[in-house]
Order: sequence, then structure tokens, then C-alpha cells
Amino acid sequence: MDLNKLKDVNVLLVEDEYELSSSLKSAIGEYFYSFTLASNGIDGLKEFENNKVDLVITDINMPNMNGLELVKKIRAEDKYVDIPIIMVTTEGGKAEVITALKAGVNNYIVKPFSADILKEKLDGVIKK
Repeated sequence: MDLNKLKDVNVLLVEDEYELSSSLKSAIGEYFYSFTLASNGIDGLKEFENNKVDLVITDINMPNMNGLELVKKIRAEDKYVDIPIIMVTTEGGKAEVITALKAGVNNYIVKPFSADILKEKLDGVIKK
């Protein structure tokens, strides 16, 4: 799949660390033009409900509502079952990955990661 054809995909990026949020946006900005940013799960859920979202990239550890809770709330609605969600975190243990996948995450990226790994994960979840 040519990710350069995905300029019309609306991405919700939920990350509480500004530097990582900025670097993620820069890393995937060559593929996607439309970003909505949120710094925690509560704001992320509001943005998700109020905007057209085609892809969610979320951190796991955030204040107010963590990424797993956000994923579970999104996946609780049948109409959102096909929206791809990628979890980004420093927690790369087998138990954490299994928990995230059971919550409804489509893919998982352990920090730190390269642009190539990010592209590979995006390619694995975007169906266009």
C-alpha cells in the first residue's frame, strides 16, 4: 500500500507528552494532512465524538483517562469497530501487549521507535 495516498485520512493523536506528540505528528505528517490533537483520554474521547476520525494513535499512560480506557470506550460502540487504533507506549511487555489487543487495539508500538516502524504499523492497519 502507498501511504502517500492517505492524505484524506483524519487522524486523532492522543498523547500527553508535547514533544512526543510533535514528533509523532512530524513523522506521520508526510502521509496525513488532517490531525486532531488531545493531551489525555477524556479530551481524546471528546475529540473523537465531535470529529470525523479515521485513525486513532494513542499513548497508554496519560492523566485523567488512560489510553486503554479510551480504547474501551471507543470499542464499546459497534459503529466504531472498524476504526484502526494504534497504541504507543514504553510498556512493551507481553502482558501489556495482550491487554491492549484485548481492549481493541489494532497495533502496538513500543517507544522509542523509528519512522520505518511507524510506517510499518500504519501500513498494517490502514485499509485504503
